[in-house]
Amino acid sequence: MARLTLTSLGGAGTVTGSKHVLSHGARRLMVDCGLFQGLKALRLQNWQPLAVGPTQLDKVVLTHAHLDHSGYLPRLVRDGYGGDIVCTEATADLCELLLLDSAKIQENDAEFANRHGFSKHKPALPLYGRRDAQRALEQLKPIAFGKSFDLGHGAHLTYRRAGHILGAATAEIRWEGTTTVFSGDLGRYGDPLMPDPEPVEAADYLLVESTYGDRRHEPVDPGEVLAAVVERTSRRGGTVIIPAFAVGRAQELLYYFWRLKRAGRLGLVPIYLDSPMAIDASTMLARHPQDHRLSASDCRAACAVATYTRDVEDSKALSANTVPKVIISASGMATGGRVLHHLKAYGPDPRNTVVFAGYQAAGTRGEALLNGAREVKIHGQWIPIRAEIANLPMLSAHADVDEIMRWLGGFRRPPKRTFIVHGEPVAAQALQQRIEADLGWKTTVSEQDEPYALA
Repeated sequence: MARLTLTSLGGAGTVTGSKHVLSHGARRLMVDCGLFQGLKALRLQNWQPLAVGPTQLDKVVLTHAHLDHSGYLPRLVRDGYGGDIVCTEATADLCELLLLDSAKIQENDAEFANRHGFSKHKPALPLYGRRDAQRALEQLKPIAFGKSFDLGHGAHLTYRRAGHILGAATAEIRWEGTTTVFSGDLGRYGDPLMPDPEPVEAADYLLVESTYGDRRHEPVDPGEVLAAVVERTSRRGGTVIIPAFAVGRAQELLYYFWRLKRAGRLGLVPIYLDSPMAIDASTMLARHPQDHRLSASDCRAACAVATYTRDVEDSKALSANTVPKVIISASGMATGGRVLHHLKAYGPDPRNTVVFAGYQAAGTRGEALLNGAREVKIHGQWIPIRAEIANLPMLSAHADVDEIMRWLGGFRRPPKRTFIVHGEPVAAQALQQRIEADLGWKTTVSEQDEPYALA
């Protein structure tokens, strides 16, 4: 008799590339379909065939829209996946922004590399293009929170709110008499924008993220820390550059700047949001009022605190403007996008500050700068960095270890086995030790491509 098995094709031993496959006989469900980001060795995995081929999958289920959970979808579709991609309504809207932008960046980066001749590949090719992304979007199937959805072949899915970003969900899949819960990315408790993660009462098997499995967020007001950085930078005539995730972090930053401006802080220092995708994601808050805490009026006011720059020429003008200001721009780990041009322009000047406002994966420019790198390679050139580097980890949208444990405390009984995923090895092992010590649960730190029998 066929047994239910679980295999992680990504998001195991690392915080990126999340792909988890539930199999029963010849039937297979994939939960999340993320892009590997960060270290070159990880990024190269995006080009390798999956251990489970796209045509072998019956359904794909998304927990949320961030690229490390959704960004491989266009390649999956390009390689033959033709089924539904199940998600929440807000996740579907955000995927339209993220996947098309990811495809555009990859096409542009390949074209730039070919034009300037700094790629080792002749010619440099994108992993996928905008047509592939559009085809993937056509296969999205939005469903509601809290209602059982038939995935076919006896499997049923229920989404619950996870906080984190608009539309983020935990996924409960009931199949062959077994309940498996996927945490996706858990958000913060008491976050000013996102709801608290909803509790889950029972699961036979659980996959839990461990991004901050070895750390606690400082119990300080992020707005006060942010204000201090901007005020000292503006006093010395500098500009603050904030690489920010366009979906989630950029909107939270707007909220804090709005609150500061409303309190009479920051004087006339202008705030710019220089990311078309972040601009679209910000306006999307108003379209999904059920997915966040802000009132309609506060949502409009927070989003209006910044001057939006959509055009490339306006973005270039920001890089040339010496007036003290704040520029929020994607990407959050400085791996691509417009923020790279601002880093090239402002990074060499010690009057300026670069503020990182969230998790920086291994191998990214953000991680290198936080670890003291004084030059980074951008567009084939080494750029000296003399600007102040600041870190605001308390702005993370990920639950810390105590918040993960709080969410786990909502289970009425221990799962038969808890798989720890989506974390660097040190963080995953620390969370494993904490769960076993505090809860006495049976745990496993998942290994990539290793099949685990569930039932």
